[in-house]
Formats: sequence, structure tokens, C-alpha cells
Amino acid sequence: MRAILTTLLALIVVTASAQLDRSQPPKPAPAKEIKIGKSEKFELKNGLKVIVVENDKLPTIGWTLTFDTGTITEGDKGGYAGMFGQVLRAGTTSMSKEVLDEEIDFIGASVNAGYGSISAFSLSKYKENVLGFMSDILLNPAFPQEELERAKKQTISALTSSKDDPNSISSNVSSVVNYGRDHTFGELITEETLSNVTMEDLKNHYSNYFKPNIATLVVVGDIKKKDAQKLAKKYFGSWEKGEVNKEVFENPKSPEKTTIAFVDRPSSVQSVINITYPVDNKPGNSYATKLSLLDQILGGAGGRLFNNLREDKGYTYGAYSDAGSNRYSAEFSAGASVRNEVTDSALVEFMYELERIRTELIGEEEIQLAKNYLKGSFARSLESRSTVASFALNTQLNNLPEDYYSTYLKRLDAITAQDLLETAQKFIRPDKANIVVVGKAEAVAEKLKRFGEIRYYDEEGNPVDDPTKVVISEGVSADGILSNFIEKIGGKSFIDGINTLEYTSKATLNFGGQSIDITRTVYQKSPDKFLDLTVIPAMGETKQYYTAGSAKMIAQGQTIPLQGPQLVAMKYLGVLYGERFYTDLGYTVEYKGLKKVDGKDAHRVDLTLDGVTISEFYDVASGLKVQADLGPSGLYTFSDYREVDGLMIAHKLVVKSQQLPVPLELVIEEVKVNQEIDDSLFN
Repeated sequence: MRAILTTLLALIVVTASAQLDRSQPPKPAPAKEIKIGKSEKFELKNGLKVIVVENDKLPTIGWTLTFDTGTITEGDKGGYAGMFGQVLRAGTTSMSKEVLDEEIDFIGASVNAGYGSISAFSLSKYKENVLGFMSDILLNPAFPQEELERAKKQTISALTSSKDDPNSISSNVSSVVNYGRDHTFGELITEETLSNVTMEDLKNHYSNYFKPNIATLVVVGDIKKKDAQKLAKKYFGSWEKGEVNKEVFENPKSPEKTTIAFVDRPSSVQSVINITYPVDNKPGNSYATKLSLLDQILGGAGGRLFNNLREDKGYTYGAYSDAGSNRYSAEFSAGASVRNEVTDSALVEFMYELERIRTELIGEEEIQLAKNYLKGSFARSLESRSTVASFALNTQLNNLPEDYYSTYLKRLDAITAQDLLETAQKFIRPDKANIVVVGKAEAVAEKLKRFGEIRYYDEEGNPVDDPTKVVISEGVSADGILSNFIEKIGGKSFIDGINTLEYTSKATLNFGGQSIDITRTVYQKSPDKFLDLTVIPAMGETKQYYTAGSAKMIAQGQTIPLQGPQLVAMKYLGVLYGERFYTDLGYTVEYKGLKKVDGKDAHRVDLTLDGVTISEFYDVASGLKVQADLGPSGLYTFSDYREVDGLMIAHKLVVKSQQLPVPLELVIEEVKVNQEIDDSLFN
């Protein structure tokens, strides 16, 4: 009997195997409705809405109070919203910031604030302690003036760092061209707007927006709804509601044709490209999930842009797109950082992929891969216990259906190739876009004219003149500019008599919350002996040498010979006042007309050696050298000229380089002219 059963079982298996088509992968099962963790809601008499998500896996509780402020236009007070939370968090009428910090640290908790939120986190047993701190900050803020001044200084420091960051510049100018400087999404923070901010502005923001009737308290963690109700009433029940004046949002205008917004960075060896425009993609609209899937295919990890521009062409380390979602206005963007010489070629490929996705049906395999990626991302997000709370908050703020997130996978699975084509035709508009390019205009701008009209902007989105346009001053020559400079700093006979020059400068580099003091001493001996000795604490010495046509760098025990553009840069720096005889040093010298340097007219002189060009800029009014663009070796800006022993020397040097996280500002503290320097120092 057992033998008969075994034979029958074998026949069944063989028959079933014969019916399977193993040349095709198995089809995924239909998506099911997801069982997302439960959230409970209630509302206090003052209008405060509370969402509770119970999760007792860990003995902790998080409290987040969010204000539905709407959009906020800061105008000539730009930056106050970003500083508001820091000042609000800086103590109460009963506790100084120092005491408050100490009390919060003692129980291992955290309390933070922003322009539209206050949040706290602690162990469950300290829930009343942390709520006491949170409600005290909310209801009894001290608004200390010294904290506002500190916030201003920190914000200005961050602004200074971002002014030379091409990605920050691209983001700023993209906002300006998409919305306009006067729009809430287009306005920028500047040192001028920060200086306009007063404590009264912060207090007005508090009195207008910090009302319970536009607030939602989200509670996540080891707590029951009934306990949350008691605590919410105890700590927030006496908070009085009031009228809130929200501004009316003005919808942006979409571009009518594609134009290029170019920001010139003469020292750039790369171009930052951003193809962007506003889109109406409110959360929960009928296209939202489709556009998310389309965006993954176009510009997600391993998407078409990445595969084309990086994997196939090798133009960049990564090319991506992003279709934002916002209940007011979102932006579509697609971009990458590419080498100067392939900027136009990269734009060709961007436009090709944008046009292809809106004119051709996407293959099923490509669609399924993107769906699987989004499903995985969604599943991973559910591992966080705060996800349920954020879903509940988003559902309320954006008026979404209660089952919006639980039915996400069903909506995703239902999307077809035709749906994606229709979505692309609605949202992907390469013919009506703002192409923002931050890079070296002289090297790439001419090649970009075929993509649209080029308009030039500065780092803050202000229109400027075409920096590539050469304006030649009559009667001006390179030799005359150089000779005039030598006369201005002391005269040729005096400079010819300088045998040695030594100067020491110091700088403080601030970035990433750290402060690093740097000391730089330069030794020069006529005609071409040079040593740049830079000392950085915890990193030791870095020495750069140039002597009679050879150069090297010694750092961290390694000696590195310098060749190519680096050798040209070292020769330029190493020859003592080479302005006297550039042509004798082998440079081709050419006058390139007038340019703006820090808003002032300057004569440009180009020096070319071994295929490398260095651009010098001499102020028209003073005749002094104010800038030198050494390409990959950095942009040097000179100022604060002072006389030392008959020699006019710039006492302030700002170096901008891709090797530096932020601009380096060196201030000379000591200068020695014609003091003895032993030749052995340069060996």
C-alpha cells in the first residue's frame, strides 16, 4: 500500500512540474491591505488635537507638538523663523537655559523647539518631568536677548560657509527662479535680513501662531490613551486658544519656456546642474503615488539618469531626480555635478531621458523593479514606531482618507505603463523648465546656448551682467597693468632690491561645529626659492616647496612631487614678485578686459604656461591686485594692503578651494623684509 501511495505522489509531482513554465518568473501575489498600528485621537476643550500611538516595546515616550502655521513669508526679516526655536528653547521665566539644560540632562531626556514645533523624549518614568519642562518652555518663554545675538552669529557663520558652496548656491537660485524673490518659497536669508530681525519679531511669531487650536500633540510610546488624556489636560489644558492670522498662499507661475540661470564661479572645475520647476503635487492627489513610482524609474537609485550619466557615460558620480510633494507647492528637480568639459553633453542626456520617459511606454520589468524598491522602502519605514504617528498626523493635516496609508500597496500595484506615461506627460516638462547651472561660465556657457536663453545671477539670485562678455578699456595693456601694480606696492627699483620676504598669518577654520586654528608662514628668497609652512593642531606640519622649476609637498611623513597644474601654481606662488618679468618666466600674458570683483571694476590679466591659465585681477581705482584664480589650486582674494618697511602688502588673504570645506581667511600678523634666510631652509 505504501509503495502505491509513493508512486501516486511521484506522478502528481511530475505532472505539476510539467505544467510550470520555468522560463517566466513567478508573478507577485496581489497586494493586501496593510494592518498599520492603531492610533487613538481626542481633543481638549481649547482645541488641541491629540494623537496617541501606544507602543510598549521600550519604556520610552516621545511628545511632539506641531503647529499648522501655514506658509510664513519673512520678507526683510529673513532668517527669524530659523532662529526662533533656538531662542524659545533658551530658558523660561523660572529657569535659565543653563538650569533647564542641566535638569533635562539629569534625567537623560531631550527637549527641542522650532518655529512650528516643540518636541520631547524621555524614559516613561520621567514623563511628567519632561512634560513639565516642555509646557514651561511653551507657556513661559523668557526670550533672552543674548540668545538671539548668539543665533544671529551662528546663522551668519553658516551663511558665510554656504556662499561658496555650489550646491547651496544652486538651491538658492533654483528657489528664486522658480518662485521669485518676493514669494514665500523664493525669499533668501542674507546678512542684511538677519540684521533686521529683532526680539519683537520672534515674540510676534509666538503670539500669533503658538495657539492650541492650530496645534496637534502626537504621543508615541509606552502609554495608554487614558493616561495621555490626563497628562494632556494637566499640562496643556490651561493653554488658551486664540485667533490665528494665516497668510494666503500665492500659487507660483510655471515657466513658459526653458531658460538657463547661470551663476559664474570662475574657480569651478565642475558644473552643478539642476533642471527644476514648480509642480502641483499635493499629498493624496490622484497622481501622487504614480509620480513617486515614475520618479523612482527616472531618477531614483539605479534609475535611468544614474545608469545613463554615471554607468554608461561616466560624466558624474550620481545623477538623480526628485518630484516633491507639498500641500502648497512642490518642485521637480533633476541634476548632477559634472566636469566642465562635459556639461553640455550631460545636459543632452538629461533632456533625452526627460523626453523619452514622457513619450515612450515603460517596460513591465522596469516598472516591477521600481515597485519592488518602493515596497521595500515602505516596509522598512513601518519598522519605526514613529511611522504610525506621522501617518496619523499627515492624514489629519492633509485631509487624507483614513485608509490612505493602509491601501498604499494596492494603489502602487494597480499602476500601469499607460498611467505612468500620462503622469509623465503631465509633470515632466523639459521644454518648460529652469535649468540652473553653477560653474565656470567662461568654460561652459557658450555651449549651453542651444538649450535656451542664458540669464546670469549672483549667489543670492540677483541678476548680473554676462561675465563672459569682454569689455576692453582703451589704452590699457597687460604690461601697463603689471607695471602700475609694481609701482603701487613700492616701485620697481625698490622691489628689485628685495632679497627675502617672510610673513606669518593665522586663520580660524569653522565648520561642522568645530573650530581649528591654523598658522601659515611663508618664506621667499629671490628669485625663486619658496616655502609655505602650514601648521594645523593634531595634524602637524604641511610644507610646500618651490625651487628653480621643481616643487614638492611634505605632509604626514610623505613627500609628494608636484607636477602639471600643481607645479604651475607653485611656480606662480614661488617666484618673488614675478609680475616684474612674467614673460621671462615663460608665461603668455594677455589682457582680458574689465571684470567685476566684489562689485568693483578690475582689469583681468591671463597668464598661460604649459596649457594652464591663471587669471589675475587688478582693481581699476587702486591698481592693486585683488584676486588670482589658480583654477583647481584655488581662488585667492587679497585685501587690506598696508605698508611695511616701504612695501605695500595685502594683510588679508581669503582662499577658496574644493579641497577646503569653507573659505579660509588668513590675516597676516608679522612681515619681515630683507631679513636673513638661510638657503638650507629650502632644501
